Amino acid sequence: MATTSSAPPAPTVRPVAAERSTRRRRPGETSGLLFVLPFMIVFAVFMVWPVFAGLVNSFFNKSLAGTPSEFLGLANWRELFGDPAVWKSLGNTALFTVLSTPLLVIVGLVMALLAHRSRGLGWLLRFSYFAPFVLPATVVSLIWVWLYQPEFGLFNSWIEALGGTAVPWLTTEGVAMASVVVATTWWTVGFNFLLYLAALQQIPGDLYEASALDGASPRQQLFHITLPQLRRTTGLIVVLQVLASLRVFDQIYLMTEGGPNSTTRPVLQYIYETGFTSFRLGYASAISYLLFVIILLLAVFQLRLTVRNRSEA
Repeated sequence: MATTSSAPPAPTVRPVAAERSTRRRRPGETSGLLFVLPFMIVFAVFMVWPVFAGLVNSFFNKSLAGTPSEFLGLANWRELFGDPAVWKSLGNTALFTVLSTPLLVIVGLVMALLAHRSRGLGWLLRFSYFAPFVLPATVVSLIWVWLYQPEFGLFNSWIEALGGTAVPWLTTEGVAMASVVVATTWWTVGFNFLLYLAALQQIPGDLYEASALDGASPRQQLFHITLPQLRRTTGLIVVLQVLASLRVFDQIYLMTEGGPNSTTRPVLQYIYETGFTSFRLGYASAISYLLFVIILLLAVFQLRLTVRNRSEA
């Protein structure tokens, strides 16, 4: 009796060319890298490199006047913590942030509610509320400097017409900062208005219909439906507004130049004057990193607070 033995199957040999093709980059991947490469180069040159260069400069007496650099170690940092001008400018920045942030949040919310509920003139309100936001800082500053003019400004004309006394808005301590905050609110509140308006349009209308059937008044709908639904948007706006206010510079420099008596000078203006007027680039870099650390800590704190509020909700 003959027995048939089955031979083991021959091993499959993968073609070398196919294996090489799998290791090659796909044409789409190469094209994507080529498209991203110009941005990455610009980002590295103008964003990443200045960050490291500024940190290195903070340990030198580097100057724009052309004098040779000398390693100072922590001398710039020790001077920074003992410089009263630094802390005064930081205080001015904090004051501007405290005054402007609640105003920008509340005004933006009120404007969004008005535009959302208005039917016939909704498009006009949307345009008029957001239009100032697209103006450059120079135009906004010129407009408000003219409005604040002591002799022929519009505001003082109204005050004198009512029998009052003209107010030097931009040259009086205690009034100048408030004047800049008002101008900033008019200029930048359009962005917060847009965020609130988009959030209002995402609230389901069924909630309002059901509450109306239960006898809820518009005031009750506002406090029990609208505001709770806008909690996350409000948290986002507060975070963005605080970070933006800490970096204020343009409108203050153009309207008051930091005066009177440096009561409106923000920390960014002091950094600018230290680096480009006093030519102390190393010391200005140290102050910049102090501001960077403050902004970073506040951003992390607000982010953790927002995450905790979301988890509790």
